[in-house]
Amino acid sequence: MARPGAACPPPARRVMVAARALLFWALVYSYCGVCACIAGLRLLWSIGRRPGETFRWVVRENPPSCLNDPSLGTHCYVRIKDSGLRFHYVAAGERGKPLMLLLHGFPEFWYSWRHQLREFKSEYRVVALDLRGYGETDAPPHKENYKLDCLIADIKDILESLGYNKCVLIGHDWGGMIAWLVAICYPEMVTKLIVVNFPHPSVFTEYILRHPSQLIKSGYYFFFQMPWFPEFMFTLNDFKVLRSLFTSQATGIGRKGCRLTAEDIEAYLYVFSQPGALTGPINHYRTIFSCLPLQHHEVIMPTLLLWGERDAFMEVEMAEITRIYVKNHFRLTILSEASHWLQQDQPDIVNKLIWTFLKEEIKRKRE
Repeated sequence: MARPGAACPPPARRVMVAARALLFWALVYSYCGVCACIAGLRLLWSIGRRPGETFRWVVRENPPSCLNDPSLGTHCYVRIKDSGLRFHYVAAGERGKPLMLLLHGFPEFWYSWRHQLREFKSEYRVVALDLRGYGETDAPPHKENYKLDCLIADIKDILESLGYNKCVLIGHDWGGMIAWLVAICYPEMVTKLIVVNFPHPSVFTEYILRHPSQLIKSGYYFFFQMPWFPEFMFTLNDFKVLRSLFTSQATGIGRKGCRLTAEDIEAYLYVFSQPGALTGPINHYRTIFSCLPLQHHEVIMPTLLLWGERDAFMEVEMAEITRIYVKNHFRLTILSEASHWLQQDQPDIVNKLIWTFLKEEIKRKRE
């Protein structure tokens, strides 16, 4: 008989690992099924109330003028040698200035950083990227092309293709997840890390398994594991879900925030109403459960975490826990009246907080 506390023999350990994996995937697909049933009921309810409106889908043929506003910067493209993918980005500020690279979340695109493109171009070469599969960036057809390793490599390759070897890296939501991972895997390329409304990935994976309330809020991660059905649900009632995410009382920007204009909403509808435009973004989530947990955790550069306390998708408790993974100066600021869409909701405050963080780091280095 094995002594208590003795290491399990290899066969027993393999059985334990296999059992844990089986339970994990059973949870994933069971919750996926629950989310699909809820979505199906909503679909039936919509058909019953407004059968003529439910399946209306208008493809916007012409972009709204705000997407070509010259004050936001210049539309550019770069093709990555290794992957062969062409990435679209908008750049503001003079070439040769330090690079500030902006990574958007879901369901967003480069335009979510419009306030920061205008603000930081005086001292930085500001680049707001369309991530793989989004907007005018190429969208590989297979979900395997959206694994985290590919997304991390994209940022490294783009940085090098732009002629830089380091940057100030800023990410929101899913872009925040990628920003954390780039900072962990390529610390030499990130001078300062700024993340908006996304905790350290290890905090997220541990917290979600221990807190049912966060599991419910992250239900879309599980729903997105299904093929084609999530994309279909987004198109119903001419993308009503997309509008609601930014404007509803539950998930949208609050009364005290900088609400999206009708033209801003039209910009999002223009991008995501194009045929196939949702599959790439949702594919980002379809490989997430096979890529976590992380093997490496520590972040070694100065880090700023900004958080809207009214975030409908991420519980604020994860923000403070993130501190334990940052082995350098860490600043956390929680804005009590702000939503998940923080850099659009409170742009003036966010910009001021970023400036303060960047300048205090310069002072700290001089001292």
